[in-house]
Amino acid sequence: MSVRDQLLDAAVRLYAEAGYRGATTRRIATAAGVNEITLFRHFGSKDALIREAISRAGSSSVPDLLPDAPREPFRELRDWARAHIGELRQRRVLIRTCMGEIGEHPGIFSPETSSPALAAKALVRYLRRLRDAGLAKAPFDEVAASAMLMGVLFADAMGRDIMRDIYRNDPEQALEQYIRLFLRAIGVGVRKSSS
Repeated sequence: MSVRDQLLDAAVRLYAEAGYRGATTRRIATAAGVNEITLFRHFGSKDALIREAISRAGSSSVPDLLPDAPREPFRELRDWARAHIGELRQRRVLIRTCMGEIGEHPGIFSPETSSPALAAKALVRYLRRLRDAGLAKAPFDEVAASAMLMGVLFADAMGRDIMRDIYRNDPEQALEQYIRLFLRAIGVGVRKSSS
């Protein structure tokens, strides 16, 4: 692993654990096994390092699973949602830290190019294709519908480990229920045994 990659990994890990103030350049450099001068040579400033580290950590490793020609909306959305919620769960500590610090450091990440924003845009396009194919029959706004599904996935990913009373059901069963309810709301017929 290159020195630059070591610094980026250490920065995102320390930022997630301790926030912007706690992720000092000295702590980041020490965690990366280099000195502070090396950190500044590579990034110029702590702000630049943290921004790049968060951007890289927030990049999606999941391919766009939503097909150009929808055929099986339940399976297609379930598989897409499973991949998306998996990424959210994997990054929840970092996401929580970013959310807690966005007021103090509003430019620390780019919401327009974040993995959730790109996933939401892909979902909007898929919903339009569902409607164009005649599979979604209810009147709905694609952006609002996308926000609704993204919101429930986000809430589950961020809240399941801290609000156990609300999220008592099995995560996979909950995911399937979210997709069934969502599809029903946009007028897509879902058979009971879709899998």
